[in-house]
Amino acid sequence: MTLSQTHVRVTVALSGWLALAATALPGASPARWIPVLLFVTLGPGFALLYPQPGTLRPGARLEALALVAPLSLSFGALVSTCLFLVHGFSATAFLISLAAFSTVACAFPGLPLPAATRGAVERTKRAKPGAGR
Repeated sequence: MTLSQTHVRVTVALSGWLALAATALPGASPARWIPVLLFVTLGPGFALLYPQPGTLRPGARLEALALVAPLSLSFGALVSTCLFLVHGFSATAFLISLAAFSTVACAFPGLPLPAATRGAVERTKRAKPGAGR
């Protein structure tokens, strides 16, 4: 694991706790809702998908970036539904659950991506001999 991978992991792990700490700021302050919005939208997805072992090819990086937000929002919906079902939903409980998940997920390598395993390069179709006649 390189130093940059360690920095990415620590940054993603701390982003949830920073979002939780931002809730202590006054009501409608942008300094309160921007970190929370960014973490809920991107944090859990980044924790699951980054960093990948080794370097990603350009297609795999694009695939990972495209999956980060939907994965984060899906996990957020799952957590909030579970909290509603047990009658324990609050913004604090929601953020603590997401931050704890992201912190634990950062300890493991990212989920394997199909584009990373197949090379993220589409093969060009070769014309069959005699097809151009």
